[in-house]
Amino acid sequence: MQTHLAPEYQNTPEGREAEAILRKCVHCGFCTATCPTYQLLGDELDGPRGRIYLMKQVLEGAEPTRATQQHLDRCLTCRNCESTCPSGVQYGHLVDIGRKLVDQKVKRPLGERAVRWALKEGLPSPLFAPAMKLGQAVRGLLPASLKAKVPAPQDAGVWPTKTHARKVLMLAGCVQPAMLPNINSATARVLDAAGIQTVIAPAAGCCGAVKFHLNDQDQALVQMRANIDAWWPFVAPENAQAVEALVMNASGCGVMVKDYGHVLRNDVAYAAKAQRISELTKDLSELLPELVSVLKPKIDGAKLAQAGQQVFHPPCTLQHGQQLKGGVEKHLGDLGFAVQTAAVEPHLCCGSAGTYSVLNPDMAYSLRDRKLGHLQASQPSGIVSANVGCITHLQSGTATPVRHWVEMLDGVLTQEA
Repeated sequence: MQTHLAPEYQNTPEGREAEAILRKCVHCGFCTATCPTYQLLGDELDGPRGRIYLMKQVLEGAEPTRATQQHLDRCLTCRNCESTCPSGVQYGHLVDIGRKLVDQKVKRPLGERAVRWALKEGLPSPLFAPAMKLGQAVRGLLPASLKAKVPAPQDAGVWPTKTHARKVLMLAGCVQPAMLPNINSATARVLDAAGIQTVIAPAAGCCGAVKFHLNDQDQALVQMRANIDAWWPFVAPENAQAVEALVMNASGCGVMVKDYGHVLRNDVAYAAKAQRISELTKDLSELLPELVSVLKPKIDGAKLAQAGQQVFHPPCTLQHGQQLKGGVEKHLGDLGFAVQTAAVEPHLCCGSAGTYSVLNPDMAYSLRDRKLGHLQASQPSGIVSANVGCITHLQSGTATPVRHWVEMLDGVLTQEA
């Protein structure tokens, strides 16, 4: 694709990066066929190719409008288009740039600004946990729209206390400990059973994804640098007892942290450290291949049989953002679980997409119900996934239990005395 950047963008980091991405696009339209919003709306401007044209126009000097902003807002950033694209267009990076530039020129309505501010400041806040606890206490009295965002209280169980030579660092997350605390403790128990100790850096906070994708990129970078500072004593090359990996059990956080090296590449003080953090970061499922042989003898056969048929929903941040496909199903199968993906549209987004389900509820719930229809077609005993947002979003639309796959695995391990 030929480009002619406007003078204001020609010598900026965003302009140079966007131009390089745009020039890879060959207008083929393969991305349109796998775009969830295009499938729902049938509007070229609500598909990747149309949004690319809109962003190109802005970068070439066209004045963006409120309509431009809304078309970019309706993108889920699921990055399905990246998996489909034969030319390797990095659409996710491009849309982050496009949204930032458009928001600088198009002022949002007051109500919209207020909601977005509340999300980006509230979700990573220390006040989120007590607010969630209060919401859970009165959950039965909440209106359906709010109740869907407040999962029932969950017992986190016991955190293992054994010390192991092998250690990994885990990001606790900003919303997961308050909403679904058992995911973190189940992760620690499963790894403990495999002889790996889970360590958490208390000073680490939100991965930065919430603010970054709500166009508060400057403050997101502050959060990223703070996390690097908190993790660095555990991962520094000169540390003889450094952890072997930084493990993520929320794929939405994982895809963001794996991108630290890219986002902070121009930061002289943090570029090298950010790159090391990204290289050390692994989704929890990436540890599964080596865990199978260790954990298989520790599985309770009766509990395994009770798990029944499960269907796995691979989050977009796992299968498209991190390009990790098929591993969870395969290795859970190796452990004896009966797990499959949906026979229809397993590649499509469930509609959660971080804060998307709050900002675009009609689209989000349409996608949720479409996804649940495919997931429940085989009448499974349960649904498993790998991201807290997907889990809570799907659970809000079905009576079928939805949980993280590591909770299912934790539930069938024999308890050591």
